[in-house]
Amino acid sequence: MFTYLLKRTVTLLLVFIGLAILIFIIARIVPGDPARIALGPLASAQQVEEMRQEMGLNDPFFVQLWNYLAGLVQGDLGKSLLTSRPVIDDILGALPATFELVLFTVFLQITLSIPLGVLAAVYRDSWVDNFTRIISLIGVVTPGFVLAIILQLLASYQFSFFPVTGRVDPGLNFEPDITRLILIDSLIKGRSDVFIDAFSHIFLPSIALAAAGIGQVMRITRSAMIEVSRFDFIEASRAYGIPERVVTFGYMLRIASVAPLTILGLEFASLIGNAFVVEFVFSWPGIASYGVRTILQKDLNAVIGVVLVSGIFFVFANLFIDILLGIIDPRHRIREGSSK
Repeated sequence: MFTYLLKRTVTLLLVFIGLAILIFIIARIVPGDPARIALGPLASAQQVEEMRQEMGLNDPFFVQLWNYLAGLVQGDLGKSLLTSRPVIDDILGALPATFELVLFTVFLQITLSIPLGVLAAVYRDSWVDNFTRIISLIGVVTPGFVLAIILQLLASYQFSFFPVTGRVDPGLNFEPDITRLILIDSLIKGRSDVFIDAFSHIFLPSIALAAAGIGQVMRITRSAMIEVSRFDFIEASRAYGIPERVVTFGYMLRIASVAPLTILGLEFASLIGNAFVVEFVFSWPGIASYGVRTILQKDLNAVIGVVLVSGIFFVFANLFIDILLGIIDPRHRIREGSSK
């Protein structure tokens, strides 16, 4: 297991380094002068040149790359032209809101997609299977931002219980200073009013984000369960009189969960990127909303920081899924060992 984890960690570390270099190169070749954009069209050529000197844009490319990587090791992502604050401070300030939204979205995906996929497999070719197929198709083909707008319109005109903007009602005067996640901190502090309000704010954005993943994981779970149900040991378990619920949830689901867990891990990582438009629609104060504003202003340091954080989520999500799959299915560890 140690060799397996070490190999996966080194591989993903190399991926992260390559990602950091690629992001820097792309940000530098994008048309437009960041110094001119930061100062505005009325700034003089001398002011622009001084700003370029301050930002290090006049240095040779490899000097800029080295300074960027050296600062990255120290946790320094530079200063944001949009807020005039260190980018790392802006990201750390916005990240908890996005992280909470993503965690709640993944929670919805797990609690809805896997049980529905199991039901579709157990009652395949019945009305239950057909119903889940319709739900999954709607979720997969509907873009997240379209569903977000539809949900926002429904909440505005039909379901007034769900707010359409923000993270929590400012009038509640609540500061999440423990985990910085409002849903968790409100429970820790016994503020049920804050928890209910935060839940009502996060529900619609998370549904808009979760819909595509729910449909995809649901169908994959169904297919995997049907495939596993044909294994000889499953038939033997039934022949020995083992209760069906034990066979389904104790034997079949454990083996069939490999594919859904892999997809859920990738979904968790991709939700940071997919949250951009949804956060913008619901005015959710997260890193995605911050990223949209920095992109529009061509704030290079902030854009690099936001994309890099999204890449970190991908790297760590893949590492976590690899560890989890190695625990659930030892065949993954055996393959890694045999390939050496």
